[in-house]
Amino acid sequence: MKKKLLGEERRTLLLQWLKTAETPLTGSDLADRSNVSRQVIVQDISLLKAKNEPIVATSEGYIYLTSSQDQILFQEVIVCKHTPAETKEELCMIVDHGVSVKDVRIEHPVYGDLSASVRVSNRIEVDQFLAKLKHTNAPLLSQLTDGLHLHTLEADSMEKIKNACQSLKDRGFLIEA
Repeated sequence: MKKKLLGEERRTLLLQWLKTAETPLTGSDLADRSNVSRQVIVQDISLLKAKNEPIVATSEGYIYLTSSQDQILFQEVIVCKHTPAETKEELCMIVDHGVSVKDVRIEHPVYGDLSASVRVSNRIEVDQFLAKLKHTNAPLLSQLTDGLHLHTLEADSMEKIKNACQSLKDRGFLIEA
């Protein structure tokens, strides 16, 4: 029987594993490694985030943002509207221009601003994100606002973001101020 890792020792190892991982680590994987439940890992991650550790939950698992991953030179928030069936088309139009989709946000009439990490940068990640939604039967945040939502876009040049926005505008997905 594997030894159950306790408290601070477990959280120290979680940080080490996340910092050295080349791909996202799932809660289940981290739970197996530390011989605790996935729920304990979720709580540990919350405690680490409360200590300002740059851990992000993505559709593929947890990642630790290093300074090199966080050095996006250009960022822009855009407003889009489309049906759930058009989500893949929207995301692919963005990533095909070399732009990453950091998150999605909506303005909920009761809860105010709600946001979720998306973190897709290519078509494979788009497919993985959508497969996770389908597998969990989770609705898109934009379904709460009749398709209206915001995305934070990131790229290494403003030109890439501008080109992605033009494609979205041409398709009728981009809402301009």
